[in-house]
Amino acid sequence: MFIDTHCHLTGTYCQNNNLETTIKNAKDCGVKVLICPTADPEDIPNAIEIANKHDNIFCTIGIHPEHTGVKASDYITKEILTNPKVIGVGEIGLDYHECAETKQEQIKLFEEQLNLAKQYDLPVAIHSREAEQDTADILGKDSFGVMHCFTSSWWLAKTMLDRGFYFSASGIITFKNAEEIRETFKKIPLDRIVIETDAPYCAPVPYRGKVCEPAMVIETAKVVASIKGLSLEQLEPILMQNTKNLYKKIVL
Repeated sequence: MFIDTHCHLTGTYCQNNNLETTIKNAKDCGVKVLICPTADPEDIPNAIEIANKHDNIFCTIGIHPEHTGVKASDYITKEILTNPKVIGVGEIGLDYHECAETKQEQIKLFEEQLNLAKQYDLPVAIHSREAEQDTADILGKDSFGVMHCFTSSWWLAKTMLDRGFYFSASGIITFKNAEEIRETFKKIPLDRIVIETDAPYCAPVPYRGKVCEPAMVIETAKVVASIKGLSLEQLEPILMQNTKNLYKKIVL
């Protein structure tokens, strides 16, 4: 059994895709557990509804750095964070590629959500794009979680490894021009790796150009297995255990 640790099942995805078909397609490929993050604060109620309705779906609740100008605590409450199906805070972080003009607002939102995660003892799912130094500085040494869709440098990987973080490989690791990312994942210990699709984005080879679905996470698993010199069957229980170690509220 595989877990897609980060697939967006709310917002635009839900408008354009049949969720039950998505779940069935994933199960047919051996992807039986899905973790749905939020990015837009308006999607939070929908994500919780989906997770509450399906035994095999969990969610992480967070506000993406592109949605600055809001107060996290207005959307992310105690009731939400203590829900058994809410297993983390994410995706949160910094994006200086798409939103460089809002750096200070991003940092404020990031820090507020990190404090919520610490208050409720939840791991965080971190988005970091062209913001490595600030990401590392703000996370400090007292946060815990996963570097979502990790494509950053070995420096950031090593820094966050030393702080106990996990690293999520997405479909990007299958791309022809992603050799540097594959080399980074070769160095990351096997017991710190999880996998994701980031659906509906980043469809892996051989599905590039198509809408990404959780079922496609198997292609990422195949590349991770190859990098680590394992069979897919050997990798499967390791990824499962890693995910449970990361998200301790998961009950299967």
